[in-house]
Amino acid sequence: MGKEFYKKMLDNNKKWVERRLSEDGQYFKKLENGQSPPLLWIGCADSRVPANEIIGAEPGEVFVHRNIANLVVHTDMNMLSVLDYAVNALKIEHIIVCGHYGCGGVKAAMGNQSIGLIDNWLRHIKDVYMIYKKELDGIEDEKKRWDRFVELNVKEQVYDMAETSIVQNAWRNNQKLTVHGWAYGVGTGIVNDLGVNLMGNDDLDEVYQLKFKD
Repeated sequence: MGKEFYKKMLDNNKKWVERRLSEDGQYFKKLENGQSPPLLWIGCADSRVPANEIIGAEPGEVFVHRNIANLVVHTDMNMLSVLDYAVNALKIEHIIVCGHYGCGGVKAAMGNQSIGLIDNWLRHIKDVYMIYKKELDGIEDEKKRWDRFVELNVKEQVYDMAETSIVQNAWRNNQKLTVHGWAYGVGTGIVNDLGVNLMGNDDLDEVYQLKFKD
């Protein structure tokens, strides 16, 4: 199974190239000239949530960072490096933090079973649970509580994104940039816009608003 799957991937690549070139003989030459995506996607590493396919985007249209449970952690240099390049070099106009219903990371954070190294990563999601503990504990149905936790985790990650010095500095310089929160339904294919859309420093609590030196 392993060797066959590996070979299939390479064969699929050749077929994909042939199909693209049959539609546009200059397709890859155009991509070679550079990228100017309008969107940065912060998503979950789950294999069922491919950023481009969900929104029908072509290669070159979405800059992507993915991790377990779509977290925005202020000490994550990987995420911050992606964000800095997207905002300051690519000048993207939209950042979408996209979680998904049925997220295993969020589910694990609801319990106390040790999984291993990832326990330390999931701790960030547990912090979100503590913020909304009263609301979440009040939902008796576990599936509904899980779904709501997914949504609340996205909401908090959107605010964490907006609180980064990178995003705040872009807003300070009047750069057009909006941070959005979505939850994707793996079983339906439909995106749920959670209505969390931050467009400037005024959308943040004053304690998080950074004062920059001129």
